Amino acid sequence: MVIIEHKKDSAKKKQTGFYEGQKVELLISARTEMGFIAVINGTHKGILYKNEIFQPLKIDQEIDGFIKKLRDDKKIDLCLQKPGYKAIDALSKKIIDKLQQRDGFIAVTDKSTPKAIADLFGISKKTFKKAIGNLYKKKLIALEKDGIKLREKK
Repeated sequence: MVIIEHKKDSAKKKQTGFYEGQKVELLISARTEMGFIAVINGTHKGILYKNEIFQPLKIDQEIDGFIKKLRDDKKIDLCLQKPGYKAIDALSKKIIDKLQQRDGFIAVTDKSTPKAIADLFGISKKTFKKAIGNLYKKKLIALEKDGIKLREKK
């Protein structure tokens, strides 16, 4: 089973030259009901879904992005944040930096609105919760009723 999937993934890469998680250059080319169409490295088109975009985008804007999924129908799903757990590590650093800039406390929790989280960090609530969980497990932050607090280093 694993070998077949590996061959299938290899076949997808051969079709496009891309692989999932790959950093690419995007040129925003059109807006649709589903999100934005982008040209990938000047060769292929892919889609950025509107529910996964947490920053303003404009037609003809150039921006770095990532291959999220190479689909069986030969279409390419894109994202602006590195997919998977590597993204959580980068985001965890961003949260720690933001906490340090704000004297160790931010009034945002897992109960905050998706918009408040997107406005503050430029990410989805789901991704925020994963990053906060990661920081909490590492004992770098404390979860309080009204926000998150940077823990004192011992």
